[in-house]
Amino acid sequence: MIAQLIDGPLWLFSAWFFLVVALWRLLVILFKGRPKSLAKPRNAPGGALATIFRRFLPYPEFRKVSRVRFWAGYAFHVGLLALLFFAAPHVEFLSQRVTGFSWPALPHWAFEVAAELALGGLLFLALFRLMDPVTRFISSTGDHLASWLVFLVMLTGCFALWRSHESLRLLHLFLAELLLIYFPFSSLMHALTFPFSRGFTGAVYHRKGVNI
Repeated sequence: MIAQLIDGPLWLFSAWFFLVVALWRLLVILFKGRPKSLAKPRNAPGGALATIFRRFLPYPEFRKVSRVRFWAGYAFHVGLLALLFFAAPHVEFLSQRVTGFSWPALPHWAFEVAAELALGGLLFLALFRLMDPVTRFISSTGDHLASWLVFLVMLTGCFALWRSHESLRLLHLFLAELLLIYFPFSSLMHALTFPFSRGFTGAVYHRKGVNI
């Protein structure tokens, strides 16, 4: 009964809940509007797009403060992206339940490398958030909850890969469904909103003659 609930109705509910609420939040951002700027433009258009791509690299001052944190962030995000869309079980799951078509998956060794990078990077960042006085002060309970929920989803996914027990797959899927429901209300939403926030900031400052 529980297995059927997790594999069926709960998956459908969490997936649609994520899509509807995330889309609603994006639409609110796009159509909220802002006061018209009366300042004379000083630069040609292009600041929005430039800032979106430029901010994939941190400021040089940040790289000097903690090189380990810098590389841990890249390891987590790149590793997670590779696992989410190119791990063989995910490719199979998405092709059967979401897209209707398949694409090449990572070989097993590449999956292991991506999983180690993602888990190690996230674990380092989560512990840094707890131990560093500055990040601990500016972090909310939701930030910690999001980090550890993502970590548990990835960890149970690695266990489920062995396919030794069906319960491991169901636990991984159940945690992923909880993550989908929590995602639109958490700081994880930046995965969808960062192009808009970066682009808006870049356009505003570029109009004033400042490149950031």
